[in-house]
Amino acid sequence: MGSTHIVFVYGTLRKNERNHRLLESSRLIAEQAWTTGVLYDTGLHYPALQKSSTGRVYGELYEVNDHTLSSLDRLEGYQAHRSDNLYDRVSQSINTDKGTYEAYVYIMVNNNMLQRKIHGGDWKVYQLEKKPKFYYFAYGSCMDNERFQLANVDHHFQKVTGKGTLPGYSLRFTWRSLDGGRADIVEEDGVVEGKVYELASDALPYLYDREGVDASCYRPAVIEVEMEEEVLEVLTFIVVHKKDESAPPAHYLKEIIRGGSGFLSNEYLTELKKKFPNVLE
Repeated sequence: MGSTHIVFVYGTLRKNERNHRLLESSRLIAEQAWTTGVLYDTGLHYPALQKSSTGRVYGELYEVNDHTLSSLDRLEGYQAHRSDNLYDRVSQSINTDKGTYEAYVYIMVNNNMLQRKIHGGDWKVYQLEKKPKFYYFAYGSCMDNERFQLANVDHHFQKVTGKGTLPGYSLRFTWRSLDGGRADIVEEDGVVEGKVYELASDALPYLYDREGVDASCYRPAVIEVEMEEEVLEVLTFIVVHKKDESAPPAHYLKEIIRGGSGFLSNEYLTELKKKFPNVLE
């Protein structure tokens, strides 16, 4: 039996990308993972990571066998002790909701290949931002139409596709505001329910502003949610710097419950109310 290796992937090897077939038989450790570095578009339909002690690059973490690692090396143009590699394979720390791992990462050798900086550090989000339409998974106060009406943006959110279910995650309140916690999804055992909207790209500026993306409060992420008859890739938002969970204020929890009523399961909403029994008194 051969040895196993942990590998961080950030481009065409990720879920639903064109080279993901090479990892289909490998064990997924975490689909929300990040490491330090700067991500670039090469202009050749794939990204490249530049080694750096600052910045974040997002991707997925896998455990692979010797055969799969060799396949990845061939794809990335890497060979040990060769001087003209396209990528170098190095080991560095990878952060996940489940802990920190040491893993292989493919780093671009030729800086001339680095054409355009991807400021968010996420290849899948970078591609989604170019689409005229996309699906959006709301699991917190963005399920509530009253907030959209107050901001005069409710016209963007008229097309509700239905309830989305996100297995392998839990709803936590890890963003600390002055009056209490705000909703987040954490990759761990559990299920998160939310509303799925179909949006046009002109809704993105509002969402990015509301979620504090430029201030690194939340980050955009592309995930898969289960609908009644299909699985969809959707945009959602995840807290960047997670804190210990704190109770949300009553007005915020009411927005989640009001927005989710009629879409989310009664069991899910009941459990949410039970989690913070003193908030809604």
